[in-house]
Amino acid sequence: MRFRHPDGSTVHLAYCTNVHPAETLDGVLAQLRDHCEPVRRRLGRDRLGIGLWLAKGAAHALVTDPSALRGLRCELDRRGLEVVTLNGFPYEGFGAEKVKYRVYTPDWADPERLEYTTSLARLLAGLLPDDVPDGSISTLPLAWRTAHDTERAEASRTALRTLAERLDALQELTGRSIRIALEPEPGCVVETTHDAIGPLTAIGHDRIGICVDTCHLATSFEDPHTALDDLVRAGIPVVKSQLSAALHAEQPHLPEVREALRAFAEPRFLHQTRTSTAAGLRGTDDLDEALAGDTLPDGAPWRAHFHVPLHAAPTAPLTSTLPVLKTVLTRLVGGPQPLTRHLEVETYTWQALPPELRPKGRAQLADGIAAELTLARDLLTDLGLKELP
Repeated sequence: MRFRHPDGSTVHLAYCTNVHPAETLDGVLAQLRDHCEPVRRRLGRDRLGIGLWLAKGAAHALVTDPSALRGLRCELDRRGLEVVTLNGFPYEGFGAEKVKYRVYTPDWADPERLEYTTSLARLLAGLLPDDVPDGSISTLPLAWRTAHDTERAEASRTALRTLAERLDALQELTGRSIRIALEPEPGCVVETTHDAIGPLTAIGHDRIGICVDTCHLATSFEDPHTALDDLVRAGIPVVKSQLSAALHAEQPHLPEVREALRAFAEPRFLHQTRTSTAAGLRGTDDLDEALAGDTLPDGAPWRAHFHVPLHAAPTAPLTSTLPVLKTVLTRLVGGPQPLTRHLEVETYTWQALPPELRPKGRAQLADGIAAELTLARDLLTDLGLKELP
C-alpha cells in the first residue's frame, strides 16, 4: 500500500510474511498464492506491499538462478503484490516448533550473516518495482547479548562496513539503493534505540541505520519522543519501522493478571519481559521465567515481547502497547517530512496466541491481517497522508 505524504514523497506500508514461514522457494510462491493475494483481495486493493522473508534456502535458490528471480518477480506482479522491504532478521527455521534463541544465529560476527544479507540486498534490487529506487532490509541487532566480547564486536562492525561498501557497488551496478536497518530487541547487544547510537556511529555509513520496532521499543519502556529525538540528533537514519504491539500487564502482582499472562507463555518464541523500576529496567529472557516466583519485581507494570494483533487488544486484565505505536507513528510520518518511508506490520505470533484467540484456518488469518492493515491505513490517513491507488 502506498501513501502520499504532505511533502510529496511516497510512504510504503506492507505486512511481513514471516507470519507464513517458508524455507524454500516453492514455499514462498505458495504463500503468495495462499495468503498474500487473499489479504490483498480482502482489502479491495489492486496492489499490496509485502515485507518478504526469504530464508537461507530460498535466498540461495534465487541468487544462484536468475531465471528463478525473474519468475518470483513475475509471480508478485501477477498476484498484485510488491516488495520494497525484506525482513532479514531470521536466517532459517522460523517455522520450527521451537525457535527461541536460535533466531539470533548466525550473528554479525559470523561471516555467514554478511553473505546472507548481501544476497538479500542483491535480490531486493531485482524485486523492487520499476518506479521505486530504494529498498530496505531489517536485520539482527548485532547479536544476542551473551558471548559477544570485544573481538566479536569488532568483527560485527567490520562486517557491516564491508556490507555498506557492497551496497555502494550494488547501486552503481543497478541504480537501486538498498539500506540495512539494525532492529533493536530486548536481550540483544543492541536492546534499545539508545544502544544503537554508539555502534551505528562507529560504523559511520548512512546505508546502515535503524529499524524502529514499536513492540520492542515499548517492551523496553523507551519513551518514543526521547528515542526518536536522540536518533535525529545523532544523525542515525530510520531506515524502516515495524508496526507492532507488545503485551502489557498493568498490575502483575494480582493473581488474575498472572493467570492471564500464563496463557501467553508458549514454547515456540522468546517473550522477553521487562519492568521499569526506580533502579532501572529489569527483565527476564522469557515470560515463563517472569512468572516463576519473584524473579521479576511486580510492583510496576510488565511488558512482554509478544507481538499481539494490532486491531484486537487482549481481553482484560491485559492490554497492548498500541498507544506507543500511535505515538511513534505520529513522530515518524506526522511531521513536515517523514523520518522513514518504509512501514511494515509485523505480527508473526498469530499461531502462538492462546488457543481461543488463534485464527482457525487461512481465511480467518487473512481476515486478521487485513484488519491490522486497515487499522494502520486509518492511522496514516488520520495523520494527513493520502492513500494512493
